[in-house]
Amino acid sequence: MLAELRIRDLGVIDDARLEVSAGLNVLTGETGAGKTMVVDALALLLGGRADPGAVRAGRPAALVEGRLRTGDDLQVAAALATAGVEDEDGEVVVARQVLVEGRSRAQLQGRMATVAAIADVVRPLVEVHGQHEFQELLRPAVQRDLLDRFAGDAVLGPRAAFAAGWRRLRVVTRELDDLATRAREREREIDLLRHQLEEIDAAQVRVGESAELAAEAERLENAEALQQAAALAHQLLEADEDAGAATALGAAARAVQGPGAHDRSLGELAERAQALAAEVGDLASSLRAYAEAVLVDPARLEEVNLRMARLHDLERKYGDDEAAVLTFAAQAAERLAELEGGTLRSEALEAEAAGLRRDLAGTGAALTAARQEAAARLGEAIRVELADLAMPSAQVVVAVEQDDDENGLEVGGRRLGAGEDGLDRVDFRLAAHPGAPLRPLGRAASGGELSRVMLALRVVLAGVDRTPTLVFDEVDAGVGGRTAAAVGRRLAQLARRHQVLVVTHLPQIAAHADRHFTVDKRSSEGTTSTDVRLLDDVGRVGELSRMLAGMEGSGLAQAHAEELLAAATAAKNGGEGP
Repeated sequence: MLAELRIRDLGVIDDARLEVSAGLNVLTGETGAGKTMVVDALALLLGGRADPGAVRAGRPAALVEGRLRTGDDLQVAAALATAGVEDEDGEVVVARQVLVEGRSRAQLQGRMATVAAIADVVRPLVEVHGQHEFQELLRPAVQRDLLDRFAGDAVLGPRAAFAAGWRRLRVVTRELDDLATRAREREREIDLLRHQLEEIDAAQVRVGESAELAAEAERLENAEALQQAAALAHQLLEADEDAGAATALGAAARAVQGPGAHDRSLGELAERAQALAAEVGDLASSLRAYAEAVLVDPARLEEVNLRMARLHDLERKYGDDEAAVLTFAAQAAERLAELEGGTLRSEALEAEAAGLRRDLAGTGAALTAARQEAAARLGEAIRVELADLAMPSAQVVVAVEQDDDENGLEVGGRRLGAGEDGLDRVDFRLAAHPGAPLRPLGRAASGGELSRVMLALRVVLAGVDRTPTLVFDEVDAGVGGRTAAAVGRRLAQLARRHQVLVVTHLPQIAAHADRHFTVDKRSSEGTTSTDVRLLDDVGRVGELSRMLAGMEGSGLAQAHAEELLAAATAAKNGGEGP
């Protein structure tokens, strides 16, 4: 709740301080005195745009400070925690400074803060209703929110469940669309990977095989030369029994064997000769066997060359050697499994989307039914209030309707469009006079009637609205006489549950104030400034006289003002109002 508001150098206001109370606070004053500057100041604390043109002429900056009681509001507590500050004895001080060069500064509990931070603190505590907000009432989304707030948990619970399901459906749908968009590309990649894996698997690649094949190919290409060399070497060693190397070594060994018995050194040489003769003989046998084993096989050579060419082709495509080719195959198999899993993912998402759509259809139907029940009660409640606001014949219907959409949710045999807030479009319709057709508010209500509809809504919603402070500007637009008195009574009634601050030019409304401020404009030496004064009982009579007749000293106007105050007091105490 707002406890105090200070305004300095904003518009025509030099330095003003308002200590507002619970109940109905009223601001009056001459046209152009700067009454709406109070509303503009609150709008700045609520995060409104900082207009350097609103800074008082000749001053460097405008300042707005607000002291508010936080109560036990959880939103305010969360906003303070986010900003890293605490309230002090249940109060918080916020400030907004607008510099003439265009910049803006904000403070929270005396510390620098962002404009958004102070707005998050003030917004749950203060709600401003001016001409802009009246126009907001014409928006279907705003009308739906008002209905839902009136209905309470019966609607807000299903609405929250629907919103959660709808957000999940959007996530699933986006993923499905993405998978579908990439489906052709994915299939091409799958086909390529399968071909590559089949090619590598069919080749039965083995690490080291290329080197083995290269050695075998070299032997096969030189088979005749190898065979001839081995045969010649064998012939030289032992083929000729009279002249072979083996025969000569054997003869040499026998020649020194006998005499070697008489000299150890010669005996050792005889042993070496015998060993060499045996080794040469073995070498000759091995050469003969090698020559006999060497095959001249052109067919095998062609087979080896073909195998080598196949392996080289795989290495050219997939890696530098057999190990690299096998690594590529392992990675390709992993990627293929991932892509093929995408098909399974699509199937799972399709199933989830179908389930979500079924659940949303059921939740949406329940939400629609709850809204329709609440809409009937809200329409009747507004009608009753309008009857007391000089619109006795007004008819109000809160229509809850749906739009067909071939891609929407299937509910009761229809395909209905949907959004995060459900299936419904809410439309407040008014017939302001007997015989008038029910039409949307924007086409059925004048400015004054729209103001009264807004006030009727505020009174009806007072029991469920948690905002402590309600500010009304131009709520009296287009009304007067008995209607103005009825508006005053309703504002006083609203002030029983909320702190209400009203800017008005009508004495019938001002008479109901619990605290009455006047905004006085004065000019001196080419400058104009404004003061805001709290009126006592005598001052209220004088101000109401001015508002009634434009003459504060008129005895007749004073008598009328006193009568208005007495009637308003009687109405507050349960008697007849003005």
